[in-house]
Amino acid sequence: MSTTNGSTAVVFPKTRDEWREALDKLPATPGKIPAFFFAHGSPILISDESRGKQMGAMWEFNGPKGPLAAFLKDFGPMLLKKYQPKGIVVFSAHWDTMGERLVSDYGDENPLFMDYYGFPPSLYQLQFKSRGDSALSQRVVEALKKAGIQARTTLKTEPRGMDGLGKKSPGFDHGVFVPFRLMFGDEFMDVPIVEVSMDGTLDPEKNWALGEAVQDLRREGVLVLSGGLLVHNLRDWETFVEHTAPDVVTSFYQAILSAVAIKDPAQRKKAMLDLVNHPGFRQAHPHEDHFIPLYVAAGAGGKDADVRILAAHYGQPTFAFDP
Repeated sequence: MSTTNGSTAVVFPKTRDEWREALDKLPATPGKIPAFFFAHGSPILISDESRGKQMGAMWEFNGPKGPLAAFLKDFGPMLLKKYQPKGIVVFSAHWDTMGERLVSDYGDENPLFMDYYGFPPSLYQLQFKSRGDSALSQRVVEALKKAGIQARTTLKTEPRGMDGLGKKSPGFDHGVFVPFRLMFGDEFMDVPIVEVSMDGTLDPEKNWALGEAVQDLRREGVLVLSGGLLVHNLRDWETFVEHTAPDVVTSFYQAILSAVAIKDPAQRKKAMLDLVNHPGFRQAHPHEDHFIPLYVAAGAGGKDADVRILAAHYGQPTFAFDP
């Protein structure tokens, strides 16, 4: 799918051939890795087929055989091949903190925080083996403090909250380990991974500034990823599927694509920040936690960044900032 923005045709990749072409066209720039917003999905991505009959169209679109699962399996290997990152810094819709930003520092193996509820027992036995790196964690804290943002590293056993089994646990939330399993496999020890909390006010400008604070890391061989979902209303599952979503929600999603596709960086930022005033915003996001990672990624791209739309399937796009 494509449209025009001024004199430039903008392609909105929705098929596998289209998104693979978009991924192939990204320049290989290990010395300046783009910042990415990506759709992180949900545990449904890695659920077994027994849940499919209960969920209908939502399963077909959001489950293990849907377009997001297929895209993530293409996305991860491309990132490693083109950018050869020395480290990965990830922001997730599922971690925000008030006052100070927290930066994971789990050492030799990152634990998993099973922050989902009411799923089959098998989903609480998932494994994603990865490692942290204290030097990378400290570098992130340094960058944040330089920008005037309070930050510290976590303790290895510092709990994130109560998990789906009723235990207080540290670790990566499912907005990290679910998509990363598809992107990098069950075991991924080659590149250290550090997770950073968003600003808990969920203020668009503050989280844009949070992304700006880590932009220099991209020139140090660090891959910056920020994951969420651009339609996320757990009160109304019909909103998750394009052909059942209300018109005001599909209109909101199209407004996101149009805003991100604007060529001029200043005009793009204005249009993106104004998305929270769209009539469909609250129906798509009763709580804006899954939308705000878009601003973190945009900030991490820098002030004069171009943008490439790598995938545009409904509610689950992926964008490269400063490619």
